[in-house]
Amino acid sequence: METPVSSESNDWDRPFTEEELQEIDIAFQSATRRLQNSDDSSSAGDGDEYRRKSRRRLPESLFVFNFQNEASNSMSSLSPCTRSRSQCSYSFRSSTQAAKIVMQYPEISFKGRVIYSRTNKEVEKSAVELLKFVEEKKRKEGHVALGFDIEWRPSFRKGVAPGKAAVMQICGDMGSCYVLHIIHSGIPQTLQSLLEDPTVVKVGVCIANDAYKVSLDHNVSVKTLEDLSELANKKLDEEPKKWSLASLTEKLLAKQLPKPSKIRLGNWEANELSKEKLHYAATDAFVSWYLYQALKSLPEIVDNKT
Repeated sequence: METPVSSESNDWDRPFTEEELQEIDIAFQSATRRLQNSDDSSSAGDGDEYRRKSRRRLPESLFVFNFQNEASNSMSSLSPCTRSRSQCSYSFRSSTQAAKIVMQYPEISFKGRVIYSRTNKEVEKSAVELLKFVEEKKRKEGHVALGFDIEWRPSFRKGVAPGKAAVMQICGDMGSCYVLHIIHSGIPQTLQSLLEDPTVVKVGVCIANDAYKVSLDHNVSVKTLEDLSELANKKLDEEPKKWSLASLTEKLLAKQLPKPSKIRLGNWEANELSKEKLHYAATDAFVSWYLYQALKSLPEIVDNKT
């Protein structure tokens, strides 16, 4: 969607209206449906051979992790729908060829503590806490992975560049997620050291793009990256594809990852983030970390071709 460009220089500062956000959401859903229909058509072309292809059953242990932290008891279950199909929620979509059944999965949500920092001093304090967490994790497990994501103000206007990386979210367990408002604080030294530490794996979908943007906008190199989409293609017995965070959440956890346009396309450069934005940001980082644990628990696909 492209809206008229005002002649006023501060037009870019105006937030999207409710009508504009709805139009963007409709366009996004329409594009998603077209992509799904295209995938369905290409799968159907494989015929019986496609249907006979053996599919690995994901182990039950995939959905039950023994996380030892204070939030485990209060965390709602992330297990997929294990009831009979008739007990799960469905909706029906009409089609020119046949009716399609679409599973309505329950939403996934971060239930732990969200630590929000917006000044340089606050972000430095959060980075020190994260560094202590990482060192403790290294001593106990020898390996540390952090869910990593960023947000910025998008641009849909020709000639107007997107905003700088405005928010950085980092999560390393079910207990706490850090949301750092770096558009206001910058990236202090301790946070830079953590991001540049090659012994700490940062995980996410299309994470190389996020790392590049941080480097471009803040001159900080985010080192040792693991792309969840690439990892999924090594672990899942399916045709390689570009997984999104939402599609991986559905595939592995039978949960829906909410992506409301009102939040996703909102003003991440605001003076202070709303509770809704904080929860959205924390959930994305948490899900990235959680999916990494799930994928790492699976063996890599063995090519049995002779």
